[in-house]
Amino acid sequence: MSRTTVKATRRYDSSGRQHTADLRRLSVLNAAGRRFLRDGYATTTVASIAGDAGVSVETVYKAFGGKPGLVRALWGQGLAGEAPVHAEVRSDEVSSTETDPTLIIATWARLSAEVAPRVAPVLLLVRTAATTDPDMQALKDELDGQRLGRMAHNAEALARGGHLREGITRQAARDVLFTYSAPEIYELLVLRRAWSVHDFAEFIRRGIVAALL
Repeated sequence: MSRTTVKATRRYDSSGRQHTADLRRLSVLNAAGRRFLRDGYATTTVASIAGDAGVSVETVYKAFGGKPGLVRALWGQGLAGEAPVHAEVRSDEVSSTETDPTLIIATWARLSAEVAPRVAPVLLLVRTAATTDPDMQALKDELDGQRLGRMAHNAEALARGGHLREGITRQAARDVLFTYSAPEIYELLVLRRAWSVHDFAEFIRRGIVAALL
Protein backbone atom coordinates (compact mmCIF):
# COMPACT_ATOMS: atom_id res chain seq x y z
CA MET A 1 0.00 0.00 0.00
CA SER A 2 1.35 3.44 -0.88
CA ARG A 3 1.99 6.17 1.62
CA THR A 4 -0.66 8.31 -0.09
CA THR A 5 -3.23 5.54 0.31
CA VAL A 6 -2.43 5.17 4.00
CA LYS A 7 -2.91 8.91 4.58
CA ALA A 8 -6.20 8.94 2.69
CA THR A 9 -7.46 5.98 4.70
CA ARG A 10 -6.53 7.67 7.96
CA ARG A 11 -8.36 10.85 6.97
CA TYR A 12 -11.43 8.79 6.10
CA ASP A 13 -11.31 6.88 9.38
CA SER A 14 -10.99 10.12 11.36
CA SER A 15 -13.99 11.59 9.58
CA GLY A 16 -15.99 8.46 10.28
CA ARG A 17 -15.11 8.52 13.96
CA GLN A 18 -16.11 12.16 14.23
CA HIS A 19 -19.44 11.47 12.55
CA THR A 20 -20.10 8.62 14.97
CA ALA A 21 -19.18 10.85 17.92
CA ASP A 22 -21.50 13.61 16.67
CA LEU A 23 -24.38 11.15 16.36
CA ARG A 24 -23.69 9.80 19.85
CA ARG A 25 -23.62 13.33 21.26
CA LEU A 26 -26.93 14.17 19.58
CA SER A 27 -28.48 10.98 20.91
CA VAL A 28 -27.40 11.86 24.45
CA LEU A 29 -28.76 15.41 24.14
CA ASN A 30 -32.08 14.19 22.80
CA ALA A 31 -32.37 11.70 25.64
CA ALA A 32 -31.44 14.35 28.19
CA GLY A 33 -33.99 16.80 26.82
CA ARG A 34 -36.77 14.23 27.02
CA ARG A 35 -35.84 13.15 30.54
CA PHE A 36 -35.36 16.63 31.97
CA LEU A 37 -38.59 18.03 30.55
CA ARG A 38 -40.63 14.97 31.49
CA ASP A 39 -39.20 14.05 34.88
CA GLY A 40 -37.55 17.26 36.07
CA TYR A 41 -33.94 18.04 36.78
CA ALA A 42 -33.58 16.59 40.27
CA THR A 43 -35.24 13.28 39.46
CA THR A 44 -33.34 12.66 36.25
CA THR A 45 -30.08 10.76 36.60
CA VAL A 46 -27.10 10.57 34.28
CA ALA A 47 -27.56 6.80 34.30
CA SER A 48 -31.12 7.09 32.99
CA ILE A 49 -29.99 9.43 30.22
CA ALA A 50 -27.13 7.12 29.29
CA GLY A 51 -29.50 4.15 29.20
CA ASP A 52 -31.96 5.97 26.94
CA ALA A 53 -29.14 7.01 24.60
CA GLY A 54 -27.54 3.56 24.58
CA VAL A 55 -24.16 4.78 25.85
CA SER A 56 -22.17 4.35 29.04
CA VAL A 57 -22.43 6.73 31.99
CA GLU A 58 -18.72 7.41 31.53
CA THR A 59 -19.40 8.58 27.97
CA VAL A 60 -21.94 11.13 29.19
CA TYR A 61 -19.62 12.49 31.87
CA LYS A 62 -16.70 12.64 29.45
CA ALA A 63 -18.71 14.57 26.86
CA PHE A 64 -20.74 16.87 29.11
CA GLY A 65 -19.33 16.73 32.64
CA GLY A 66 -22.63 15.84 34.28
CA LYS A 67 -26.14 17.22 34.42
CA PRO A 68 -25.33 20.96 34.44
CA GLY A 69 -23.20 20.47 31.34
CA LEU A 70 -26.03 18.64 29.63
CA VAL A 71 -28.44 21.47 30.38
CA ARG A 72 -25.94 24.04 29.11
CA ALA A 73 -25.50 22.05 25.90
CA LEU A 74 -29.28 21.82 25.42
CA TRP A 75 -29.49 25.58 25.82
CA GLY A 76 -26.74 26.10 23.26
CA GLN A 77 -28.39 23.69 20.85
CA GLY A 78 -31.71 25.49 21.14
CA LEU A 79 -30.16 28.92 20.74
CA ALA A 80 -28.79 27.93 17.34
CA GLY A 81 -32.32 27.63 15.94
CA GLU A 82 -33.47 25.52 13.03
CA ALA A 83 -31.44 26.69 10.04
CA PRO A 84 -27.88 25.58 9.23
CA VAL A 85 -26.70 29.11 10.09
CA HIS A 86 -26.84 29.97 13.81
CA ALA A 87 -29.77 32.23 14.74
CA GLU A 88 -27.47 34.86 16.27
CA VAL A 89 -25.41 35.02 13.08
CA ARG A 90 -28.56 35.57 11.06
CA SER A 91 -29.68 38.24 13.52
CA ASP A 92 -26.37 40.08 13.31
CA GLU A 93 -26.38 39.97 9.53
CA VAL A 94 -29.74 41.75 9.40
CA SER A 95 -28.78 44.23 12.14
CA SER A 96 -25.62 45.23 10.26
CA THR A 97 -27.14 45.56 6.79
CA GLU A 98 -30.79 46.62 7.23
CA THR A 99 -31.52 50.35 7.55
CA ASP A 100 -35.19 50.04 8.54
CA PRO A 101 -35.37 49.40 12.32
CA THR A 102 -38.87 47.95 12.07
CA LEU A 103 -37.51 45.23 9.79
CA ILE A 104 -34.62 44.58 12.16
CA ILE A 105 -37.03 44.11 15.04
CA ALA A 106 -39.34 42.00 12.90
CA THR A 107 -36.38 39.72 12.22
CA TRP A 108 -35.61 39.48 15.93
CA ALA A 109 -39.24 38.58 16.61
CA ARG A 110 -39.24 35.94 13.88
CA LEU A 111 -36.07 34.42 15.30
CA SER A 112 -37.68 34.47 18.75
CA ALA A 113 -40.50 32.35 17.34
CA GLU A 114 -37.90 29.92 16.05
CA VAL A 115 -35.69 29.81 19.13
CA ALA A 116 -38.05 30.27 22.09
CA PRO A 117 -39.81 26.88 21.79
CA ARG A 118 -36.37 25.27 22.03
CA VAL A 119 -34.72 27.51 24.61
CA ALA A 120 -37.50 28.68 26.93
CA PRO A 121 -38.31 25.20 28.33
CA VAL A 122 -34.62 24.71 29.14
CA LEU A 123 -34.38 28.09 30.88
CA LEU A 124 -37.56 27.37 32.83
CA LEU A 125 -36.07 24.04 33.88
CA VAL A 126 -32.97 25.88 35.09
CA ARG A 127 -35.10 28.40 36.99
CA THR A 128 -36.97 25.66 38.84
CA ALA A 129 -33.87 23.61 39.62
CA ALA A 130 -31.95 26.68 40.79
CA THR A 131 -34.19 27.01 43.85
CA THR A 132 -32.60 23.93 45.42
CA ASP A 133 -29.41 23.21 43.47
CA PRO A 134 -26.40 25.56 43.79
CA ASP A 135 -24.91 24.32 40.51
CA MET A 136 -28.08 25.22 38.68
CA GLN A 137 -28.24 28.60 40.39
CA ALA A 138 -24.75 29.24 39.08
CA LEU A 139 -25.86 28.12 35.62
CA LYS A 140 -28.92 30.37 35.80
CA ASP A 141 -26.72 33.35 36.66
CA GLU A 142 -24.39 32.45 33.79
CA LEU A 143 -27.17 32.13 31.21
CA ASP A 144 -28.93 35.28 32.42
CA GLY A 145 -25.64 37.12 32.08
CA GLN A 146 -25.12 35.84 28.55
CA ARG A 147 -28.64 36.84 27.56
CA LEU A 148 -28.17 40.31 29.05
CA GLY A 149 -24.93 40.67 27.12
CA ARG A 150 -26.64 39.62 23.91
CA MET A 151 -29.41 42.16 24.43
CA ALA A 152 -26.80 44.87 25.08
CA HIS A 153 -25.27 43.90 21.73
CA ASN A 154 -28.66 44.26 20.01
CA ALA A 155 -29.38 47.57 21.76
CA GLU A 156 -26.03 48.88 20.57
CA ALA A 157 -26.97 47.96 16.99
CA LEU A 158 -30.14 50.07 17.24
CA ALA A 159 -28.27 52.96 18.86
CA ARG A 160 -25.49 52.85 16.30
CA GLY A 161 -28.05 53.13 13.52
CA GLY A 162 -29.71 56.13 15.17
CA HIS A 163 -32.94 54.20 15.64
CA LEU A 164 -33.65 54.66 19.34
CA ARG A 165 -36.35 57.18 20.25
CA GLU A 166 -35.09 60.35 21.91
CA GLY A 167 -34.60 59.80 25.61
CA ILE A 168 -34.08 56.02 25.31
CA THR A 169 -30.58 55.13 26.44
CA ARG A 170 -28.62 52.09 25.40
CA GLN A 171 -29.06 50.69 28.89
CA ALA A 172 -32.83 51.17 28.80
CA ALA A 173 -33.00 49.56 25.36
CA ARG A 174 -30.93 46.64 26.63
CA ASP A 175 -33.30 46.14 29.55
CA VAL A 176 -36.39 46.28 27.31
CA LEU A 177 -34.89 43.65 25.00
CA PHE A 178 -33.83 41.57 28.02
CA THR A 179 -37.42 41.63 29.27
CA TYR A 180 -38.98 40.67 25.94
CA SER A 181 -36.52 37.80 25.53
CA ALA A 182 -37.32 36.38 28.97
CA PRO A 183 -38.59 32.78 29.02
CA GLU A 184 -41.37 33.88 31.37
CA ILE A 185 -43.15 35.70 28.53
CA TYR A 186 -43.14 32.52 26.44
CA GLU A 187 -44.32 30.60 29.48
CA LEU A 188 -47.23 32.94 30.17
CA LEU A 189 -48.47 33.40 26.61
CA VAL A 190 -47.68 30.12 24.84
CA LEU A 191 -47.48 27.48 27.56
CA ARG A 192 -50.16 28.83 29.90
CA ARG A 193 -52.49 30.85 27.67
CA ALA A 194 -52.03 28.69 24.55
CA TRP A 195 -51.09 31.51 22.21
CA SER A 196 -49.63 30.43 18.90
CA VAL A 197 -45.92 30.97 18.41
CA HIS A 198 -46.79 33.37 15.59
CA ASP A 199 -48.94 35.50 17.92
CA PHE A 200 -46.18 35.38 20.54
CA ALA A 201 -43.68 36.70 17.99
CA GLU A 202 -46.07 39.44 16.91
CA PHE A 203 -46.49 40.49 20.55
CA ILE A 204 -42.71 40.70 20.87
CA ARG A 205 -42.40 42.73 17.67
CA ARG A 206 -45.11 45.25 18.58
CA GLY A 207 -43.85 45.64 22.13
CA ILE A 208 -40.24 46.35 21.16
CA VAL A 209 -41.22 48.78 18.40
CA ALA A 210 -43.53 50.69 20.77
CA ALA A 211 -40.95 50.79 23.57
CA LEU A 212 -37.86 51.78 21.61
CA LEU A 213 -38.51 53.40 18.25
